Amino acid sequence: MSRAFVKEGDGALDPLPDLPISPHPNHVTPAGLAALQSRLRDTQARLAALKARPDRLDKLPEAAAERDIRYIEARLRSAILIDPATLPTTEVAFGLIVTVLDDDGAELRFQITGEDEADAAQGRITPHSPLARALMGARPGDVVRWAKPSGPRDLEILRIDRP
Repeated sequence: MSRAFVKEGDGALDPLPDLPISPHPNHVTPAGLAALQSRLRDTQARLAALKARPDRLDKLPEAAAERDIRYIEARLRSAILIDPATLPTTEVAFGLIVTVLDDDGAELRFQITGEDEADAAQGRITPHSPLARALMGARPGDVVRWAKPSGPRDLEILRIDRP
């Protein structure tokens, strides 16, 4: 068999493709910035431990850690820090916590946070979500319409707090 067209490598992997970076401005809260910095340290430590293994035949975990480090460093470079402690609580804004009353009479709390710290289960939403877009700029007593996929919902703004 001819070996003319067989690529033989040195055992190293090509870098994994970078994770996609959001086209939106990278606003972060102080907690979100600290979480990104901690995540970078943890990933760097994980990469160092992977490289220290005596048996390094599987280099995919190292490539994944290097890719993750590139992503986190890019997010840190583009971070725009917004401290909600400096914002007035007269209208919903990035970083603030808003308590609303929905159509069913349930009170819900949301905080508009950066994309990397968003967690719907914890009530942390990105500023680009339909819910955040409906809430931004609203004041206590206002009723906003949230265009949910299951149908629109009206939310009454009850109060706005700092975290």
